[in-house]
Amino acid sequence: MSTFGPLVEAPWLAAHLGDPNLRVIDFRWQEDQPGRPGYEAGHIPGAVFVDLEAEGLSAHETGGGRHPLPHREAFEDVMRAAGVDRDSAIVVYDDRNGFTACRLWWTLHYFGHDLVAVLDNGLAGWTGQLETGWRTRPHGDFVARPPRTAMKLDYDSMRHLPDHVLLLDARRRTRYLGEFEPTDPRAGHIPGARSAPWGGNLDADGRFRSPDQLRHRFQELGVHDGSEVVAYCGSGVSACVNLLGLEVAGLRGARLYPGSWSDWSTRSDAPIATADETPRPAEAGHERITAQGPDSSR
Repeated sequence: MSTFGPLVEAPWLAAHLGDPNLRVIDFRWQEDQPGRPGYEAGHIPGAVFVDLEAEGLSAHETGGGRHPLPHREAFEDVMRAAGVDRDSAIVVYDDRNGFTACRLWWTLHYFGHDLVAVLDNGLAGWTGQLETGWRTRPHGDFVARPPRTAMKLDYDSMRHLPDHVLLLDARRRTRYLGEFEPTDPRAGHIPGARSAPWGGNLDADGRFRSPDQLRHRFQELGVHDGSEVVAYCGSGVSACVNLLGLEVAGLRGARLYPGSWSDWSTRSDAPIATADETPRPAEAGHERITAQGPDSSR
């Protein structure tokens, strides 16, 4: 599986469910709607449920915002409890076209485990039978390596970004413009950020767009080098959909601000903007990808 990831299709997963080295993780979650009931009602056979808001996945001692990054040891414990081994190939899915699955995809890379992919279109694209009830696996021997800290930025680093670094805001455009704020204390966006709703990575069927289409989308936003991009959203979850989109587009090296708007908006010294800072399409004849996807406070 040397070419495994970052996306796999449902037919591939169906054909490999019996592979002894494969682990499937159900990472569904919505605000005020725990994912476990949905998992127990029906999940991909063999999948183990992992909760985004479990103690080992969001540790408030590690940073600001609603979903700070976990401690290394705690994350290791969660993955071992899910039956993940140090050499496992992992497929992550959710029931929202990658909205939360991409966060676990990113976190696994952050802790040095690169053999991970997101199921394109998630549960909606699965046409096989579903399994019900609660499933467990024998504990694995997963090892969380020292975090790749260059993959993320904290608040202090965000306040001192060079001018050439592009900020992509994955939230719905109305939140970016400060017209609507359902969760956080202040409305608007980080000055200089461009509106890049996470749903713009997906086609009408909820699958990720082609590499060429994604490259075109991000180039319209001014992205030509992924290493000069920082992604954020409400709390560092849906921003990871943009990070995966950049990866598929071949624009690698973008970083995450895990605290995102839920951290920035609580800081009394943090400036806020509401004017649109997103560039228009360079050429009027080209299709512009503007899908915003479902709203979320995360």
